[in-house]
Amino acid sequence: MKLKEFLEHEGTEKNLAELILFLASRAPSIRKGFLVAGGKAKDGGKTKNVYGEEQQPLDKYADSVFVDGIRESRLARYVATEEQETIVEVKDPKAQFGVVIDPLDGSSLIDVNLCVGTIIGIYPGHVLAKGSTMVAAMYLLYGPLTSLTYTTGKGVHEFVLDESGEFILRQRDLKIPEGKIFAPGALRKDWLPAHAKWIEELEREGYKLRFSGCFVADVHQILHKGGVFSYPGIKGKEKGKLRLLYEANPMGKILHEAGGAISNGKTDILGIVPQAHDVVTPIYAGGKKEIALIEKCFREG
Repeated sequence: MKLKEFLEHEGTEKNLAELILFLASRAPSIRKGFLVAGGKAKDGGKTKNVYGEEQQPLDKYADSVFVDGIRESRLARYVATEEQETIVEVKDPKAQFGVVIDPLDGSSLIDVNLCVGTIIGIYPGHVLAKGSTMVAAMYLLYGPLTSLTYTTGKGVHEFVLDESGEFILRQRDLKIPEGKIFAPGALRKDWLPAHAKWIEELEREGYKLRFSGCFVADVHQILHKGGVFSYPGIKGKEKGKLRLLYEANPMGKILHEAGGAISNGKTDILGIVPQAHDVVTPIYAGGKKEIALIEKCFREG
């Protein structure tokens, strides 16, 4: 079943379905961009995003594909992305949605041909709201197959891009299984005591380390095989590294709908109201058992 047919079958609200289909339609352009705009910037052409991180040429290209496309289509009122310095407001929008986007997660892996992805969250209005208020969340994974995984609060469903450029249903109603994979970010020497205690417990229970450096790819694997991803707060950077708006909330929404959970180590991330579009957070995302354990470790100090 094609994505459009599936959205209609699920009774997705018309404007929301149109926006999801439009965002999905950007995937072939991103994929083609790997051939024409990939690679690292030369020394003279380096730029940085709002977080002070070096941007690859394809980061900026992917950002323009989504932001310019939404401006032209007018399918949403607000757009916030990791590469934009401010929240973009679209003139004369057809709908009031707010869209948050990490246009190219894991872009540092492009030059070694590893998986990268796009993360998207859709709000009913302004984007500075609790993640739990999102009406949809989705991610695109550009790997051996280009896949799309999304939720509108009625289950989590996965589609694969076929040769004709259509997303075809691969699996519906995904549920995160029991599993023993853990993907721990940051240097061990910088871990906080509660996080280190948690990792020790996972290792004692036989969890296997699987960490690619691409948030989308790691969470996708955990969604299918079980386990937990983490990028914690560390010594000197206790507030974390990953973005609440562009990374944590959309992926947390998907995991929550798949029977999992997401936390900053102390509370459910989806219940936090962001004070700005560029705030960061520690992230623990995966099975409920693993999330309950890290929160226990933090409570016990």
